[in-house]
Order: sequence, then structure tokens, then C-alpha cells
Amino acid sequence: MLRSPEAPRSHIERKTALVDGISPLARIRGITLELPGVTELVSHGAPCFFIRDQRPICYFHDHHGGDDRVTVWCPAPRGVAEELAAADPESFFRPQPSRSGVFANWLRVVLDPPPRGGVDWDEVAAIVEEAFRMIAPRRLVAELDDR
Repeated sequence: MLRSPEAPRSHIERKTALVDGISPLARIRGITLELPGVTELVSHGAPCFFIRDQRPICYFHDHHGGDDRVTVWCPAPRGVAEELAAADPESFFRPQPSRSGVFANWLRVVLDPPPRGGVDWDEVAAIVEEAFRMIAPRRLVAELDDR
């Protein structure tokens, strides 16, 4: 179910902590909404960033299903999610795929502030951009490259 981004956000941002005065959701918005054709909608109760309101490039989850983590989920090239999760399981892991296979090749990136650990926002931006490049039409990827 999709709702307008103007929907009340109090239930979405209630648990996130500020790091340097900026919430993780605000940082994700800053990264994603700079990409051509990307919009934000609420999907299944979470902020989701879509290309042209149709294809998701990432979901922001604040303690999704009570998992005590703030994360962003995005598609990743085959094998990348496994590789990152094996190398740094505190920062990366694979979401459970749905019965239909949705999220099978996705990556969850932990965005929790210290004490769990710091976040490399340049790395997060690179992961989101890679997801965009995988999903976006060639014209939008070319527009990004022209910037």
C-alpha cells in the first residue's frame, strides 16, 4: 500500500537517534532524492524511495519487525550482499526473502549510531547509487553520469 509522502511521519521517525544533529532518515533522503527521477513514498509503513514512483531503490526501516536496528535495504549485484555480510556482519546482512523471492538479492545496511558503530555515509551513498544504476532506465543513469 502506497501513501503520499505528506502522510504523518511521527510513527516513522519515532525511534531514530540523531548523529551530528541529523537523523539517519534525513541522510538517506539527502542521498536518494539527489538521484534523477527518485521520489519518496510510504510503502508498508516505511519510507521507500522509488524511481518514477514505480521501482524501489531502497527502503528505510526503523526497528523493522522489532529487530532493534535502523537499516536501509537496497538491491545489490549478485554475490555482493553475501560478501559484505561475511566481511562485516555488524554492518551488513541479507534480508529474509519473501515467499515470492522479493529481497532475494538485496542488502541491509545498518545505520545505527554509536555505540553499535559509526556509519560510513560515503559507503552508504555508493551502495544506494549502485542500486539506482541497477534499477533505473538508461536515460536516468546517463543523466546521473552527466552531472
